[in-house]
Amino acid sequence: MDLMPMPSYDVMLAAVVFIAVLAGLLAGKALLTRQLRRLAEASRFNVLGYVAQVLGATRLPFLCWVALLAGVSQLTLNPRQEKWLNYAWIIILVSQIALWANRIVTVAVERAFERQRTSNPASATHLMLAGLVARIVLWSVAVLVTLDNLGFNITTLMASLGIGGIAVALAVQNILGDIFSSVSIALDKPFVIGDFIVVDSYMGTVEYVGMKTTRIRSLGGEQIIFSNNELLKNRIRNYKRMQERRVLFEFGVAYETPIEQVRALPGIVREIVSSQLQTRFDRAHFKGYGDSALQFEVVYFVLDPDFNKYMDIQQAINLALLEALAAREVAFAHPVRMLRLAPEQMRAAASHLAAITPADRAA
Repeated sequence: MDLMPMPSYDVMLAAVVFIAVLAGLLAGKALLTRQLRRLAEASRFNVLGYVAQVLGATRLPFLCWVALLAGVSQLTLNPRQEKWLNYAWIIILVSQIALWANRIVTVAVERAFERQRTSNPASATHLMLAGLVARIVLWSVAVLVTLDNLGFNITTLMASLGIGGIAVALAVQNILGDIFSSVSIALDKPFVIGDFIVVDSYMGTVEYVGMKTTRIRSLGGEQIIFSNNELLKNRIRNYKRMQERRVLFEFGVAYETPIEQVRALPGIVREIVSSQLQTRFDRAHFKGYGDSALQFEVVYFVLDPDFNKYMDIQQAINLALLEALAAREVAFAHPVRMLRLAPEQMRAAASHLAAITPADRAA
């Protein structure tokens, strides 16, 4: 657009106003931010620190545009130029207000996430989702408010966006599937941040649940990334929610063990398991006859879901059982293979051995 001829005095006044307003805004922002941070550090009012972070969202381009518009407003403009100046003010102000609101959402989500991550992981899991939804709504409202103030017909625009949204949804249906899966994870909570889960042959601790992916830290240290949609198609075992652990183990004793000792073994195992802390004995039975052993099966529960605790208890049971069987001279069974030869084969082997001379044997 062409500006009307203007006296040099008006141009100089506009330039002075631009410089003065920009300098004042920069100085005011720096001073206010520094004072807020100093007060936040010297007092218990952490909210002042968050206000300083929100104030930090005031961008330099916004300050420059405000100063420029303030300077231009000192000029004599025709009605069309006044209209464009008003449009510029609307765009700049709405954009900066949206940036401030976006920073408020970011700070609030980060603060709540750090607080809930240790005390309530279930709430922390869907905070990122809530933050993203809030940002989408925020910027959508900002765009609609801007267009409405610029004179656009929002009703027609919304109808057009609805038709276009269907085409976009068909094109990005895989991404939408992951997003809906993340909503399902947030609402149904099959796992939360900090849970130890097993998916197929992969296992680890959940570190992050996002809109498209979920990330777990494996026992080996590497990070495993799953697509949310594919993750929910698999069976997930959540060990963090285990209240107690069922343990089944077997052992076998030699066939030569006296019947009295065999009959007494279930009671011996019961005493050994029951003597361990944080265990609940279930059963011990002479299960059956193995290839080379009398098989016993034992079931008990560890009342603590910790895996290391379970291994400590199982180790103590194994050592106590070994000691008890040794004291009673009961031997654990060893794999035995017996080869039986037919009479013809035995006679052939005997004939072969008889034909071997002493010299051959010495060699």
